[in-house]
Amino acid sequence: MVATIRHPAQPIGGASRRQPIAARGASRMVAQEPLATRLPRPDLSGLKRLLWPLALVLLGFATYEGAQRLLPYADRPIARVSVQGELSYISQQAVQERIAPFVASSFFTINLAGMRAELESMPWIAQAEVRRVWPDQVVIHLEEQLPVARWGDGLLLNNQGQAFAPRESTHYEHLPLLSGPQRAQQEVMQQYQVLSQMLRPMGFSITRLELREHGSWFLSTGQGVELLLGRDHLVEKMRRLSTIYDKVLKAQIANIARIDLRYANGLAVAWREPVAPTAAPAAAVQ
Repeated sequence: MVATIRHPAQPIGGASRRQPIAARGASRMVAQEPLATRLPRPDLSGLKRLLWPLALVLLGFATYEGAQRLLPYADRPIARVSVQGELSYISQQAVQERIAPFVASSFFTINLAGMRAELESMPWIAQAEVRRVWPDQVVIHLEEQLPVARWGDGLLLNNQGQAFAPRESTHYEHLPLLSGPQRAQQEVMQQYQVLSQMLRPMGFSITRLELREHGSWFLSTGQGVELLLGRDHLVEKMRRLSTIYDKVLKAQIANIARIDLRYANGLAVAWREPVAPTAAPAAAVQ
């Protein structure tokens, strides 16, 4: 018997390209996913929500414990109190005596708000600022009251129109006397400042300014002249007075007792009464 061997047909060009031949009856292999990806992932969001508060509590507890252990080493007694500011009416000794109960505390436990309130309750202190300076110092900055005028009986007014009561008001008789309703302290002070500025070029100074019951204004000057201003348009009336004063009144000011400015377009002048000459004393008979 003769066996014949046949070769497969060669492709054109002479290059042989062998095609893979799938085995008959064989199944295709499919890559399986890892077990970790096939199993359902656990939901940890609820556990995280529980762990965050616990971690914060532990952190706060650790911070508190650390602070308690370090506090005795950092919290020192107050060793120095520095008082700053220009003091004309109160002494350093008076301030030190007033804050002595607070200085007995330590650096962290000292009551700065209480110390400030205690200082500002002193009549001559308008404002107090208190702060700590590491490691054992307290710095106090004080602003004194600026007395501008007297108010009523025994009170003084500062430049803001706020009343305060010094222990001895008799030393301030040289200040002008302002008066009016209790609620009008700031209004009277503002009018005093405006009128003083307008009267100064005429050579007048205010010794008394009064806001009367019906809202009319009255003032006395250091030159012995009284001014009746009425209720409204005080600035316009003072401008009118300034114009007429330079032209007419200045030469006769020594003879003027009162100027009434309550008119719409003018003013009235009350002259001083002439002083009768006094008779010479009779000679004693021997």
